[in-house]
Parts: sequence; structure tokens; C-alpha cells
Amino acid sequence: KEWDLVVARGNDLIAVVEVKSQVGSFGNNFNNRVEEALGNATDFWTAYKKGTFSPSQKPWLGYLFMLEEDDVSLRPRKRIELRPHPFKVDESFQCKSYAQCYEEVCKRLVRELLYDSACFFTSNAETGLCGEFCQPNQELSIRNLAISLYARASAFAKLKG
Repeated sequence: KEWDLVVARGNDLIAVVEVKSQVGSFGNNFNNRVEEALGNATDFWTAYKKGTFSPSQKPWLGYLFMLEEDDVSLRPRKRIELRPHPFKVDESFQCKSYAQCYEEVCKRLVRELLYDSACFFTSNAETGLCGEFCQPNQELSIRNLAISLYARASAFAKLKG
């Protein structure tokens, strides 16, 4: 896997960040993006457990996701019923917009300890070119991700002197 950002010093892997975005084709790509995030984290931690990054201490893993902000990504979706199956769709994803669903996924990626920090934000094609974006959840803000990464790098620097 080629990661988007790798922080290393000598033979020590300090941090890795996965950066993803989605522009258009929301219905076709939502599941793919979620599966990629889960699979990449699972592969990363499996490699760590097998000693692939030795002699490194436990590295920091981050996930940054930008979603195109438009009518389709912000509009609540229809309720999903899996008939004739008795299985139910998680209520956290029912009648939510793609933006709300991605936000929920990013929260879970961190809470399930798959990533040390995640960032989720939206931006549209016009104002995004001027640097405007929306962060719907401060827990998933760019600032929180940056502070978490900085803390890990600072701890490593103190440890290695």
C-alpha cells in the first residue's frame, strides 16, 4: 500500500495518513470508500502485529476524508429495507445524507480504534477553490487530527531525544 503521508525517522515509522475524497457518484462509491478505509486499517494493524514495522513503536494512523458538498450529498436518502430478509439496516444510517453517513463512519473508525484520528469535511466546487470548507463535527476536525499527529510526533521526538 502506498500511503498518502508517511512520517518516519530512520527505521522508525512514526505516523501514516490515508487521504481520500469523493466527488459525485455518491451512491456508487459510498460502500467502496468505507470498505477501503476498513481494509486499509485492518491491513496496517495486521502488518504491525506481525512485526513488519519493527523496530518501530506503535505507529499513529490517521484518516482524512473530503466529500463534495452538493444537493445530492447533503440530501437525506430514502429509508432502506432489506426485504424479504429479516436483517435491519443500522438506524444511524437510515434517512441520512451521504455527508451524515460519512461523518458517522469516520467517528466509528476512531471509536473502534482502527484509526488514531479521523478528519471529515465537505467543500463545494465553487467556494472550495477559495479555501472554504465545512467541518460538521469538531471531533473530526482538521485541527483535532493535526493536534493528535503533532502529539505523536512530539512524543516520539522526546523518546528518541
